[in-house]
Amino acid sequence: MDSKDVVIVGGGPAGLSAALVLGRARKSVLLCDAGTPRNAAAEHIQGFVTRDGTPPAEFRRIGREQLHPYDVEYQNVKLLAVDRLASGFRVSLEGGRTLETRRVLLATGMVDEVPELPGYLELWGKSIFQCPYCHGWEVKDQAFGFLVPAAPFLDFALFLRGWSKDLVAFTNGGFEVPSEQRRNLQNAGVRLEERRIHRLLAQEGALAAVELEDGTRVPRQVLFARPPQHQTPLVQQLGLALDEQGFVKVDDHKATSVQGIHAAGDLTTPLQGALIAAAAGAMAGYMMNHALNMEPQGP
Repeated sequence: MDSKDVVIVGGGPAGLSAALVLGRARKSVLLCDAGTPRNAAAEHIQGFVTRDGTPPAEFRRIGREQLHPYDVEYQNVKLLAVDRLASGFRVSLEGGRTLETRRVLLATGMVDEVPELPGYLELWGKSIFQCPYCHGWEVKDQAFGFLVPAAPFLDFALFLRGWSKDLVAFTNGGFEVPSEQRRNLQNAGVRLEERRIHRLLAQEGALAAVELEDGTRVPRQVLFARPPQHQTPLVQQLGLALDEQGFVKVDDHKATSVQGIHAAGDLTTPLQGALIAAAAGAMAGYMMNHALNMEPQGP
């Protein structure tokens, strides 16, 4: 049976970075990537040193190209299952291929749960964003809105003032606003809109207004949102320990609760971004290579 030192699941910044580290450490690697990247709707990756403004697809192309000198096999294929063996794992790929590996790295990211709000999906990545560090500069000083998912997130509206002072926090009637936070928002000049949202209105492919249930239209150019997320089916079936927010628990070596399986990138943290994921992937690569080099040899 075919074998590799490491199988990496996910070909984004974390997976590519780990593959590069492991390849340069003379490890044989299979990098599996399938599906649509989470940032596929984004026009550029921002805040990544030497890659500021690079389209996500181009970033991935360059990353894969730089793996060519090393013993790294890239496959646009879905990994279906990971089964424990006496030593290492057997992985099953879409199409029927199976192989053995000493270690597995999960760099699958998270699955965003798109709300059932008319107009949302069409504007996602164009006028609706998650991260102001990634997109705030390009839309600075425009009319911002923040779709507040719960009361603990209200302070994020205050944080967004660093990019625009014209800001409306939409609660969509989902919760009672604590009096202290209401006062803080008012003092900061953030308008609080507690009526339910009916739909998002677009003009020429960009957000024009948020329409409330009573027909009121609140002109906005940009929305920030923090939609719920969940793990991919593969991560769920592995039975890994998760934290209280649903992220995979890892130690300082990026090791999960299952020995031999590591994780890096967005599936482990709410602090999500290309540069952060790439750094985590590199760290996972270093730690996995060290563990592989130090495994006992012989009888």
